[in-house]
Amino acid sequence: MITLRPSEERGRTRMDWLDSRHSFSFAEYHDPKHVHFRDLRVINEDWIEPAMGFGTHSHRDMEIITYMLDGKIAHRDSLGSGSTLTPGEVQVMSAGTGIAHSEYNGSREETAHLLQIWIFPERKGITPRYEQKAFPEMSRRGKLQPVASPDGRDGSLRIHQDVTLSLGSFPKGGEATYPLAAGRNAWVQVARGAVRINGKDLKEGDGAALSDERAVVLQAPEDSEVFLFDLR
Repeated sequence: MITLRPSEERGRTRMDWLDSRHSFSFAEYHDPKHVHFRDLRVINEDWIEPAMGFGTHSHRDMEIITYMLDGKIAHRDSLGSGSTLTPGEVQVMSAGTGIAHSEYNGSREETAHLLQIWIFPERKGITPRYEQKAFPEMSRRGKLQPVASPDGRDGSLRIHQDVTLSLGSFPKGGEATYPLAAGRNAWVQVARGAVRINGKDLKEGDGAALSDERAVVLQAPEDSEVFLFDLR
């Protein structure tokens, strides 16, 4: 079974410095039909104006993953971590018992464009941690490369949940098949371009939930960048 989540039906938060689209209920946007999918709680697509951003705020008991599409984000947190996230880089922050951080557009000219993802952790009270890594486009060209997983497989960043997040960059005509074990589910999020998933067409910003499918069969009619979540 495949359930589509069209880009234009997502929730929206609009401020003078932020334009954010929500695949699931978030902040003041609430849709009882779209609260979460399995352990996937949040997919926000954010556009942040130059030199603006989120001031220091706190999280707890959540696995938070950030991926830069364009521009850069300056990150600071209460663990003493300080870094700049640039396109192709993935950041993982285990909020656990509590962490405070800020995120600001590190450019005074360019809009920052990113995806922020929240995943429920396997348990509460995990020790907070931060990690960041670049996944060059050529290393994931034409395939789905794990970028976050519970065991750090294939050089991916470790998260505290039975979820594997893969990222693929596909040229026009590219394709891939991702087998799903019995009882597993998948969510596909199109970051750029357009893809066909198990015969269903998805455009940029669209998502799709897959349950009771044996595999995710992906075809790219144009250059595309795609996230795939393998979930319980």
